[in-house]
Formats: sequence, structure tokens, C-alpha cells
Amino acid sequence: MGVGKVTIHILVVDDDTAITDSMCEFVEAAGYKSFAASSADEAIRVLEKNSIHIVITDIMMSGMNGLELTDQIKKNYKADVIVMTGYSADYSYEEAISKGASDFVFKPIRFEELLLRLKRVLNERKLAEERAEMMKKLNKLATTDGLTKLYNSRSFYNHLESEADRSARYKRPLSLLFLDIDHFKKFNDAYGHLEGDKVLMKIGEIITSCLRGLDTAYRYGGEEFTIILPETIGAEAGTVANRIRRTIEEERFMPESGNLATVTISIGVTQFNPTEKMSSFIQRSDKAMYMSKQNGRNQITTLLDGDTSMSDSA
Repeated sequence: MGVGKVTIHILVVDDDTAITDSMCEFVEAAGYKSFAASSADEAIRVLEKNSIHIVITDIMMSGMNGLELTDQIKKNYKADVIVMTGYSADYSYEEAISKGASDFVFKPIRFEELLLRLKRVLNERKLAEERAEMMKKLNKLATTDGLTKLYNSRSFYNHLESEADRSARYKRPLSLLFLDIDHFKKFNDAYGHLEGDKVLMKIGEIITSCLRGLDTAYRYGGEEFTIILPETIGAEAGTVANRIRRTIEEERFMPESGNLATVTISIGVTQFNPTEKMSSFIQRSDKAMYMSKQNGRNQITTLLDGDTSMSDSA
């Protein structure tokens, strides 16, 4: 029995080999794959080498006991735990659960009862995995632009604040790019918004392909994009900007059969000054980008503390 095509792996831990043998036989008969260990240390070795879904462990064992093992499993592995003990043992259900156990059974083990508990734990595990996957998707939807697959503007402000704080604390450089597609309204008017969306998607791909793993790109709004470049001085950011500008300029689109079209972008480049407010940093980048537009478009303007310098242009 498994979840989808995944075979469920169950580890039985008890220092009584007669118990582990009989339980492993039962586990296999129920359709699961079994593993056995006679101590907590041996159980950890099994966990390190195998993907175990559920551990069934006795509490009373020499060396590390079952509750201590449960604690280690929940801290370091993804397995669920069912603990077992004799009726006279001085351990409570609450103690087992507080250590992270998913369930608690008494010896002598009734296999019918154990099977029901195994199925319940597996069902809860599956529901937890589905819930986690759903939350992951919802979080991605909340932080990602659906068209370009870049981060959205809400993510931009959160990420930039974190990077600026890190830059100021550790005295590390941080640069920011603002990009805007030139005459994009004319493109949409000429070819339609569907073709315009294709341009936005392609630009998102190009931006991503031009960045390092630690850089992050955002669709700021409409045809405007931003890029956060940690560990990057202004001059280096200008190089990244020009690589993006040239790649987009060289891209060919075919919004109509037999009719090739191109687009260009204007870019503003700034480096973070730890003494300035976040709003000033963003406004300076935005201003640099608009200066590129005012000076002819398809070019890069670097604006550092009020000084401007022009970079490559077409």
C-alpha cells in the first residue's frame, strides 16, 4: 500500500528481536516495506540511509530511549513517529505527543489496532503534504507576477528593504536597476495587447537569463521592471544593465506574419547609500530611468547621489 506510486517505508525500533520480527512481518503483509532496528542509534543509521515515512519505536530501550529518539527524529528527519510501551510503563500520551509523536500504542500490540493507527497517520501525513503544497502555491501566487513569472511589486519592497538592511549592516554594496519598455503603448496599439503580453513574457525570460542566482527581478507595474543586485557596485550594475539592454534590442518578435518587430528599453542604475531613506533610493533609480528616456531612450543612465553619467546607448 502506498501514496500514489510511492512505497511507504516503515521502521520498527525495539530491543526485543521477537517483536521487531513479528511487526516487520505484519508491516510487509499490510503492503508496506519494513526496516528493523534494535536501538535508537541503529535507527538513526537506518534513517540516514533510507527515506522512512513512519517510525514505530518502543520507549524503554537501553541507551537513548524512544522519547529521546522521537525528539531527534522530529528535529532532523521527515518521518512521523508512533511510540509504543507496556501498560505499566510510567509514560503518558501527552509526553509522547509533546516530543512530536503522531500516535501512541500499548503493548502487547494488537495488529488490527496498529494498522488503523498507521492508516490514520499516513492519511494525516498526506493531508499535511497537500496543505503545504497548497500554501506554497498560494504564496507563489501572492508574490509572483502571473504573466512574466518574475516577482511582483509587493515582493520588491520587502526584498529591497531586507537587502538594504543587510547592505548597511555589513557595509556591502547594493545596486538597483529600473527598466521601462520604450514606446510600448505604440506597440500595443499597432499589434494588440496579446502580442504585447508576449513581449512582456520574453523580456521576463531575458532578464532572468542575464542575472546571477543572488539577483532578483520584479515586474514593477505595466511595462516597468526592477532588478535588485546585491554585492554589486554601480559600475558593475551598469554592465548588467547593458547586457540586458543589448539582448532585448537584438530580440526579434513577429506580431504579424512576415512582419518582424523590435523593442528597446531605457534603464536607470543606482547604488545604495546607507545614509539615505529607502524611498529616496527608489526615487533616484526611477529618476535615472526617466532621464534615459528624456535623452533618447534605449540607453542607460547612472545616477549616484545627484551626479549622472551616461552609459552605452544605441
